[in-house]
Amino acid sequence: MQTQAMSILTAALYSVLIVYLGGWFLGRWTGNFSLLLFILAVVTCVYWLAETFFFKPQRKAAAAQLLQQDASRRSELASKGISKVDGDVEQARERLLMQPWWLDWTAGLFPVIVLVFLLRSFLFEPFKIPSGSMVPTLLVGDLILVNKFHYGVRLPVINKKIMDNNPVERGDVMVFRYPADTSQDYIKRVVGLPGDEVAYLNQKLSINGKPIETVSKGEHYDEDSLSYAPLFDETFGTQTHQIRVDLRRQNYYGPEPKRFPMAENCRYSPEGVVCKVPQGHYFMMGDNRDNSQDSRFWGFVPDQNIVGKAFFVWMNFGNLGRIGAFH
Repeated sequence: MQTQAMSILTAALYSVLIVYLGGWFLGRWTGNFSLLLFILAVVTCVYWLAETFFFKPQRKAAAAQLLQQDASRRSELASKGISKVDGDVEQARERLLMQPWWLDWTAGLFPVIVLVFLLRSFLFEPFKIPSGSMVPTLLVGDLILVNKFHYGVRLPVINKKIMDNNPVERGDVMVFRYPADTSQDYIKRVVGLPGDEVAYLNQKLSINGKPIETVSKGEHYDEDSLSYAPLFDETFGTQTHQIRVDLRRQNYYGPEPKRFPMAENCRYSPEGVVCKVPQGHYFMMGDNRDNSQDSRFWGFVPDQNIVGKAFFVWMNFGNLGRIGAFH
């Protein structure tokens, strides 16, 4: 009865999981993979504890009792002069010790789920590039790794920083939670630090009144958009990366302030935007400057939204040459 009840409960939990994943895949609702891993770790931990301290000792006790009963039976028959006894209890003993499916698919998965949860939460997390906003640095389909501890240690799920590490620097490629919908992760380049005045006017970037150095590198062909645009080297300090700027096409920002927190820190004109970055926030831009929805349009990224620093393309199934580190 106990085994049957646990089997039904486990089947019900797996049904809920399948419905949740199915709805997430079909876009019926937004999923939170970190929270899902945490819940799975907790549930499988409960099963693992129950298996270690209750179910497994029960099975061992039943197997020992079976052997004892068989030994008593054989002893009794031997006392009556019967030395040859039919039946082998070893197979029955192995069946008693066998872990049922509902423990095999819960307690048995606990170490794997916990390992994945810890690696993903505190060390490295994989992401897939979904759009061309970071072309030419990152292409659609690139599978990247994000260093979760580069900027400090954060508690999983709630993303609360408990230990500092390296400071955020201009030019870092950062993954963060989109301020307008924190269930979505975005990736952009850090352009403005707290206290900076960032100006992007007539497709020219300036920080604190100083134009950012760029060097023309010819034309760039984007396979995703099937278009050419000028390519430039852009330098922040000692770090150089490439950007794509179509001088024949300029985003229209409009004279009205955009609607986002602390939008009063920004001044908009048909030529572009000038923003004073608030304390504890960052100004982010895509390397594909004319095809990127970034801080110019939806505002600043607060420190608590930081996920980690992107640093490595570990796979692109359409172009294996993409594998490697990037700036």
